[in-house]
Amino acid sequence: MASDRTNDFGQPIGLSVPDWQPSKHPERIELSGRFCRLVPLDAALHGPDLYKAVAQPTEDHLWTYMFSGPFSTYDDFAGWLAPLAVSQDPLFYTILDAKTGVPVGMASYLRITPAFGSIEVGNIMYAPHLQKTSAATEVMSLMMAYAFDSLGYRRYEWKCDHLNAGSRRAADRLGFAFEGIFRQALVYKGRNRDTAWYAITDQDWPRLRAAYKRWLDPDNFTTDGAQKQSLSHFVYFSDSTI
Repeated sequence: MASDRTNDFGQPIGLSVPDWQPSKHPERIELSGRFCRLVPLDAALHGPDLYKAVAQPTEDHLWTYMFSGPFSTYDDFAGWLAPLAVSQDPLFYTILDAKTGVPVGMASYLRITPAFGSIEVGNIMYAPHLQKTSAATEVMSLMMAYAFDSLGYRRYEWKCDHLNAGSRRAADRLGFAFEGIFRQALVYKGRNRDTAWYAITDQDWPRLRAAYKRWLDPDNFTTDGAQKQSLSHFVYFSDSTI
C-alpha cells in the first residue's frame, strides 16, 4: 500500500493504522450457508465419512500437493486426523453438505497471527463431487467473512505449490491477488516446493463480499443449477460494493 508519509528523519514510513487492536483467534463454531455448513473437525464422528469422501485409493491424486497422504488404510487416515481435531493452529473445520449433513471435505485456518491481523486458509480438501460447485465457493466465502467481518483480520492468505495449477486457478477465480513465488521455500515428500503466494486484504474484501453474494444468489442460477454469470464476472467486472 503506497504511502507518502515520512518520519522526523525524512525516511518514508507506512500508512498509519489508527487505533489498531489485534484480531481475534478463530473459534470452534459453526459457519452456515445455503449449500454447506462448516463445523469443528471431530475425528471420531467425521473420520469414516471423510475417508470415504477424500481418502479412497481412487482419490490418491487429491493428495499430490498436500503435506500428508495418501493413506493406504482407514487406520492410517484416522491416525493422521486425530491430532488435527485438537490443533489450534491449524484450526480445522469439516465441510458438511447442508441437505444431508454428510462430511464432504475439510479446510483450515493456519498461520494465525492476531497481533498483525494476518491469517491463512489452507489444507483444503474437497471430495470430487464437491469440487466446482456452489457449495465449494460458499465454503471459501464463509471462511473469509468470518475472518474479516467477525474477527477483524486485515490480510487473508492463500499459498500453494507453484506447480499446483488447480489451486492457482481457484485463487485467481476467488479474487486473490498474486504476490509472487518464494523459491525453494519448502521440502515435502522428498521434493522441492516453490510456493506461490496470494492474498486478499480488508481493502479488497467489500468488493469481493459483494461479488460472492451476487454469484451465490439463486437468481444467478437456472432451474437446473447452471450459473448464468461466472464468479469471475462479478469479481473482476463489477464495481458494486453491497
